[in-house]
Amino acid sequence: MMKNPLEAILILGAGKIGSTIADMLAELHGLSATLADMQPSPAASDPLINRLQLDIQNDAALAEALRKHSLVINALPFFCAARVATAAAQHGVHYFDLTEDVAATRAIRALAPQARAVLMPQCGLAPGVIGMLGGHLAGQFDALHELQLRVGALTVHATNALRYHFTWSIDGLINEYCNPCDAIVNGQLTQVQPLEGLESWLLDGQQFEAFNTSGGLGTLCETLQGRVRNLSYKTLRHPGHRDAMHLLLHGLRLMERRDLLRQVLEGAVPHSRDDMVVIAATATGLRSGRLEQETRTVRIYGAPLRGRHRTAIELTTAAGMLGAVELFATGRLPQHGFVRQEQCTLSALLATRVGHYFEGLREDAQNGAESAAPVPQAVHR
Repeated sequence: MMKNPLEAILILGAGKIGSTIADMLAELHGLSATLADMQPSPAASDPLINRLQLDIQNDAALAEALRKHSLVINALPFFCAARVATAAAQHGVHYFDLTEDVAATRAIRALAPQARAVLMPQCGLAPGVIGMLGGHLAGQFDALHELQLRVGALTVHATNALRYHFTWSIDGLINEYCNPCDAIVNGQLTQVQPLEGLESWLLDGQQFEAFNTSGGLGTLCETLQGRVRNLSYKTLRHPGHRDAMHLLLHGLRLMERRDLLRQVLEGAVPHSRDDMVVIAATATGLRSGRLEQETRTVRIYGAPLRGRHRTAIELTTAAGMLGAVELFATGRLPQHGFVRQEQCTLSALLATRVGHYFEGLREDAQNGAESAAPVPQAVHR
């Protein structure tokens, strides 16, 4: 008999996000998970988290770990995604990951026609929850003209020259700042350049900037092609960050030397656990023959989880992942093949055990939404 997927979960990667997923599963579901990492496990024991030292480059060891579980959550860097997904598909193990990498998602999708289990990449925040929100807003209009999706993982106190502190993966940041970005422009599926499309956004009286970054839309462009005139995803940052990164990537040509770029950023930009996540989405279109706009915005801050402070990006990414996993485990998503984030409805996500993390995205939670709505002011560069 097939195990209940929630009772046989393997989490790969015991870093910030992987360990938060394990803690959230324990806190909200009271279930244990196997948390695997290449590094030796700490001495401290946890009755709900089984530690495993595992090198995923060892085919036999990875296969043995997969055979003991019904579902694997890949919280490793994006360049590990295709390898783990291929092994999971071979063993009939349900596969979920956090990747924003378009090429990795394409490789995973190619496995789906023969898959006995689910392949659901791009879970998390962006891609992930933002796609669910975008799909929800798109469904509120008879004819959709514009859908603007903006997400920022930001330090609360941006005091350095880059106006940025690391709150998540350096590799992920470089990936989204250097790769082409999917968009729909004038009804046509296209790609735009990262760091371009700079805009100034005012949210609750605070100024942010937004610019193109790669991977945040997941498969939403494909899903909404033919239904929306313009669709864009941009990352929110504190003003001045984009110009500093443009100097590094283009002025100093470090986009062509990503290993050196990583060394520079790792040595110069501190990590911070004092962060916030900002989600802002605006849809404009026709409803009952009238041009209308609907906006959802929310700020999310860090909070304790199982007695330890977790950052906003850790909580929201882990919650996006476990929301998708719960919807799958309870039969509200397809049970095999490739699954897109927008197949999770926003209302279904909010009804899961992680839904409270995104409570501010409810329609009835948008008190004063008009005054808090982000106002884009395009700055063409």
